[in-house]
Amino acid sequence: MEPRVTPANTILIVINIGVFLILSLIGNTESAEFLYQCGAMEWQTILEGGEYYRIFTSMFLHFGFEHIFQNMIFLFLIGCYLEDALGSVRYFIFYLLAGIGAGFCSLGADALLQANVVSAGASGAIFGVVGGLLSVVLRNKGRFEGIGLGGMVIMIIGSLYYGFTSSGVDNVAHVGGFVWGLLLGFLFYRKSRKN
Repeated sequence: MEPRVTPANTILIVINIGVFLILSLIGNTESAEFLYQCGAMEWQTILEGGEYYRIFTSMFLHFGFEHIFQNMIFLFLIGCYLEDALGSVRYFIFYLLAGIGAGFCSLGADALLQANVVSAGASGAIFGVVGGLLSVVLRNKGRFEGIGLGGMVIMIIGSLYYGFTSSGVDNVAHVGGFVWGLLLGFLFYRKSRKN
């Protein structure tokens, strides 16, 4: 696997980093209160206040440098492969839909548990990319651009294990994003025909 620069993935990374840098200049990005003011998710504000835009805006907010660094490195490493498979426009739409799907899963879980938390980050969408990439690998008999099914499974298990053994991680968004991405991948991917 040799990750490379692709148009839509690069735009998404630049948007995330740009938002983070701007917010870093005007406030403390490690503060839940500050990110809430900037559009992070909180279930009561969304369901009772009708601020559903937060499901979208929270995808581009991050809690500090380590959070955005990890997410953007991971997105750079895997996003280019799914973009190759789907095409730039489809990939861009796919990413947004996967992130929104992950956000709705997180919202539902927080409301059900009455959780008093503020959520933000691109990881739900990124797990969607992982799910989408898995669907592409499965559609190509276990291998796509040098990515094998075994490697995908190890990456997925490792990523989920890291999330479930770390504190302050929205695992519902991760799992929800992955499932949405897997389903969207089967819908969005068109396998090319070769003579």
